[in-house]
Amino acid sequence: MRSRPDRFGTGERVAAAERGSGTVLTLGLAAVALVLFACVALLAQAVSARGATQAAADLGALAAAEHLRGSRVGPLPTAGTGTGAGAQGASVAACALAREAVSLNGASLTGCAVLDDGVVQVTATRPGGLGMARASARAGPEPADAD
Repeated sequence: MRSRPDRFGTGERVAAAERGSGTVLTLGLAAVALVLFACVALLAQAVSARGATQAAADLGALAAAEHLRGSRVGPLPTAGTGTGAGAQGASVAACALAREAVSLNGASLTGCAVLDDGVVQVTATRPGGLGMARASARAGPEPADAD
């Protein structure tokens, strides 16, 4: 193996100093690739958790809205009308059904509200790759004034 001469013309020192530098470079590139792979895997896990949480929230809202649609006759009474005992029970049952649907899909129900005209809003969370994934969904009958 021929080495290039150093400043002093012997060539011995440069060859010895460069020996093993390819190994160090390869190990450095492998470490960078490993860190990049780990970051991409965490991001993919977070995106997957967000999608699964959205699906759980959607299904919970649909289950609650369908329960309300089948358990009432006429519009829901608005707050303060004094006729809310039956509607309140239906709301509690709808939110319990939403909680069950969300938990069956691997998430936790963090919020459930029955809004005017039987619209249900559900919020769910689930552990993801970079923290907690959060999603909200609304379901219910189409508004009366929509064409």
